[in-house]
Amino acid sequence: MTIPSDKDALTPMMQQYFSVRNSLPDDTVLLFRLGDFYELFYRDAEVASSILDITLTRRQNYPMAGIPYHAAENYIGRLLAAGKKVAICEQVENPALAKGIVKRKLTRILTPGTTMEDSQVDARHQHYILSFFTDKRGIHASWLDLTTGTFCIASAIELFDMLAIFHALRPREILVPEMAFDSWKEIVAREHHGAYAQLLNFVETCPYTRIPEYHFEPAFAVKMILETLGVLNLQGFGISLDNPSLCPAGALLQYVTETLCSKPENLRKLTEYNPKNRLLIDPATQRNLEIFRSTQGARDGSLIAAMDATVTSQGARLLENFLSNIVLDLPEILRRQNCVGHFLDNPGMLHELRETLRTVRDMERILSRLENHLCYPREIGAIRDTVNVLPEIHRLLKEFSGEEIEQLKQRIGHFDDLRELFAKALSDTVSGKIEDGGIIRDGYDERLDYLRGLTSDSKNWIANMQQKEIERTGIRSLKIKYNNAFGYFIEVSKSNLSLVPEDYIRRQTTVNGERFYTAELKEKEKEILSAEQKIQEREQTLFDLLTKQVLEHVDGLRSTAQTLCEMDVFCGWAKLAREWNYVKPIIDGSDVIEIRQGRHPVVEMMISRQALGLSNTFSFVPNDTVLASSEEQIALLTGPNMAGKSTYIRQVALIAYMAHVGAWVPAASCRLGLIDRIFSRVGASDELSRGNSTFMVEMNETANILNNATAKSLIILDEIGRGTSTYDGMSIAWAVAEYLHDAFPEGGPKTLFATHYHELTQLEKSLPRLCNYSVLVKEWNDEIIFLRQVVRGAADRSYGIQVARLAGLPQTVINRAKVLLAELEGDSTNSNVSVMTGAEKQKTAVTSENKRKVDATAGEPEASREKQLKQQTPIGKLEVRHLPTPDNEKSQLELF
Repeated sequence: MTIPSDKDALTPMMQQYFSVRNSLPDDTVLLFRLGDFYELFYRDAEVASSILDITLTRRQNYPMAGIPYHAAENYIGRLLAAGKKVAICEQVENPALAKGIVKRKLTRILTPGTTMEDSQVDARHQHYILSFFTDKRGIHASWLDLTTGTFCIASAIELFDMLAIFHALRPREILVPEMAFDSWKEIVAREHHGAYAQLLNFVETCPYTRIPEYHFEPAFAVKMILETLGVLNLQGFGISLDNPSLCPAGALLQYVTETLCSKPENLRKLTEYNPKNRLLIDPATQRNLEIFRSTQGARDGSLIAAMDATVTSQGARLLENFLSNIVLDLPEILRRQNCVGHFLDNPGMLHELRETLRTVRDMERILSRLENHLCYPREIGAIRDTVNVLPEIHRLLKEFSGEEIEQLKQRIGHFDDLRELFAKALSDTVSGKIEDGGIIRDGYDERLDYLRGLTSDSKNWIANMQQKEIERTGIRSLKIKYNNAFGYFIEVSKSNLSLVPEDYIRRQTTVNGERFYTAELKEKEKEILSAEQKIQEREQTLFDLLTKQVLEHVDGLRSTAQTLCEMDVFCGWAKLAREWNYVKPIIDGSDVIEIRQGRHPVVEMMISRQALGLSNTFSFVPNDTVLASSEEQIALLTGPNMAGKSTYIRQVALIAYMAHVGAWVPAASCRLGLIDRIFSRVGASDELSRGNSTFMVEMNETANILNNATAKSLIILDEIGRGTSTYDGMSIAWAVAEYLHDAFPEGGPKTLFATHYHELTQLEKSLPRLCNYSVLVKEWNDEIIFLRQVVRGAADRSYGIQVARLAGLPQTVINRAKVLLAELEGDSTNSNVSVMTGAEKQKTAVTSENKRKVDATAGEPEASREKQLKQQTPIGKLEVRHLPTPDNEKSQLELF
C-alpha cells in the first residue's frame, strides 16, 4: 500500500499509520491501536470487514473499520484462519502523559505458523512452520514449533522420503525460496506427476510464503542460527556448519525474528532429524492406514484417536509427535513399553495419578510465551498451580515399581523455593491482564499495600462526600459517579436543578439532567487517579520481578513439563491396555512378524461402540499372522469383497506401527523385528486437477514401493491392477508379486498381498516364499455369511454376485449376472456371451419373484405354500425346497 498522493493533507496520526503500513507486505492486515480500539484503514478495512463481518465506515473519503481492543484475540484468530497475516501496531506510551501524538510501534506480526497465543493455536496439536529448498544433493528442510521451542533440520537424497516427513508434520505455514518455487512449477508443467508434483501440491494446500533467495545463503543462515541459539558453533548439537539443511533453518529464523519483532528467546537446541534411523511412512500410507485422519478427514476413526487416552493437552501433542517421528531405537522403545507395564501393574494408583495429571497446566507452551514476553498474569498462576501438585505426583510415583518409573520421578523437579514465592506473592485468583489488578497478594509489598490503602480510603471518602452533599442540598437522588471521559462528577436530575448550590461547576448536560464537580472533588480525583496509576505501575514492577524469578527455573520447569507429558502418554496407554486387553510386543533383530489373535485397534473400538445397546452384540474376530523375510515372505490373500481382507492387512501394519512407537498392541501375543519402512497401496481416487487418473495414482504408489522397499520393510497391497483391464491388471499384479520375491534372493520385504485375481494363487507353486491365504465365508441358501477368519489356502471363488445382492442390486440384475457368470465359467476362452431375449428376461424376473415369495411365506404350512406358488407362476414344474433359517448367523450378517 502506498501513501496517497496528497501526503500533506494527511493528519499526523495517518502519517504515522502509513509509515508503519508501507513497511509491511501487501498480504498483511495492520491493526492500528487508537485508544480502546484497533482501527483498520483502506484495503485492510475492506478485507477485515468481509472476513470478520464488521461494519465498514468511511472517514474523509477512505474506508475504515475497528475492533475492540479487549476482544482482539478472537478477531485475530479468524483472520489467521482465513490465511491472513496480522500486524499489530501498539501505543507505546501513556496517552495521558503524551506530548503531541501518542508514540506507536510495530510490536508483532502474527502469521498462521508463528502465532503463539493460546486462543489461536490448537492445544492438542503441534504447531509447526516449515522451510525447505532443493539442490543437487537432495532436499533440505527445517521446521520449528515456536509454541514449544522444538527446532529441527533434516536432509534427504530422495524427495519422497522428505515428503513422508512433511505430511507427518502437517505444518501450519511453509516458507519457500521464491525463484526455486517458480522452477518447481515449470518441472511439474512438463512432467505432470512424480515427486515434484506431490511436493507442489503439498505446499499449495498450506498457507505459504515466498521469501528471498538470499535468506537461504549458507553464511547468512549460519549467522542467524548462532546468534539465535547464543552459541559459537554447533558441535555441541553434533551438527557441522556445512550441513546444507542449515540454509532453510536460517531462513526460518529470519522470518520468525521479523514476525516477533525480536529474536525468539525460547530456542535452546537444534536437532538433526535422520531419516535413516526413523520408521518412514510415506504420505499414501499415512492416508491409507488412517494414522492421523480417517478417510472422511476427521480425527475420529483414526489410529491416533484410538491411541489417545491422554488427560492433558501437552500429553496429546507428545503422542502426536511419537506417531509422526518414530525413532528406530530399541532401548527407547523398550523403555516406553516398560513404563506402560509398570503403570499397568497398579491400576488403583494409576487412576489416582491420571486424575492428578488432569490438574497439570500446559507449562510447555506457557514457558515459551513467558520467554518471548507474551505471558499473561493468569499463566503465571497456571505455573503456580502445576508446581503445587508436584509433591502429590512424587508421592504417587513412589507407589509404582521399576527402574523406568524411578527415572521419570528423578526428572520431575520439586521447586520448593518457587512454590514458597508463589504462596507469598501471588493472589489466589489471578486476573487475565495486568491492568485488571489484584495480581499481587496483600501483605507481600509494603508500598503496594500503602497505595491500595489510599484507594480504599478514597472510595470511602467518595461515599461520605455523596451522603454529605445529599444532606446539604436536599437532593435525594444525587449521585457521585466516574467514567473515563470526565473522571468523577456529581449527577443531578432535571427536576432538582433548582436545588444545585452555587459552588457546583457545570461539566456536562445530559438528556436526564446535568453533571457538576466541585474544587474539592476535583482535587480528590487527582489523588485517586494518581494512586490507581501508581498501583498499576507497582504491580507491573512486581510482576516483572516475579516473571524474572520464574525464568531462573525455566530449564528445570521445561524438563518437568516434558516428563509430565511422557507420564500422561504412558498412563493413557496403560489404561487402554487394561481396557482392551493389549499385550507387550517383543521387538528384536529378527526378520519375522508373528502375531497371534491380532485385532484392528480402530475397528475393534468402533464395533464395540456400535454394539452397545444391541441385544445380539458381537466382537471383532481376531486373526493370526506369520511372515518372515527369508521364509514366508509374501502372504497372498484371496476372498470376496466385504470379507475383511483390507481390514486384516491394515491391522497387521497398524500393530507393527504401534509396536515401534513403544505402545502395547491389540493381540494375544506379538513378536517382530525392527522395520525400516511401512508401505501400503490400498484404494485410490482420481486426481483430476493434477491430470492423474485412478490407475495413474495406483501405479505411482506402486512404483514408489518397488523403488524404495528393502528387506526390512513391511508392505501391504490391496487389489493391485484393478484400475485397468482385467488381463492388464492381472499381469501387473503377477509381475509385482514376482518382483517382490525375486529381487531379494536372500529374503525380501514382508508383504501382505490381497487380490481378486485367483490366477495369482498359482504363484505359490513357483515362488517358494509366497503362501496362499483366504478369508472364510459360509454359503447358505444362496447367501454368504462372512466369518472374518483368515486361513491357509486359496479361496475357491469371489462370491461377487452374492455381495452384489447385499448391496441392493435389483434381483433381475443379479439373476442375469448368474447366467453370464455360468457361460463365462463354462468357456473361459470364449468371449462371446449370449444375448438374453425379452421372454427369457421375463422368465428370469418371474423366477426371481417366486424366490422372493418362497422367502416371504416361510412361516406358512408347506402344502399350502407350494400350492399357492404353483398357481401364481406360469412356469411348468416348480420344486419348493425348505431349508432351516440360521437366525443367529443372519443377525450377524446384518450387523456386519
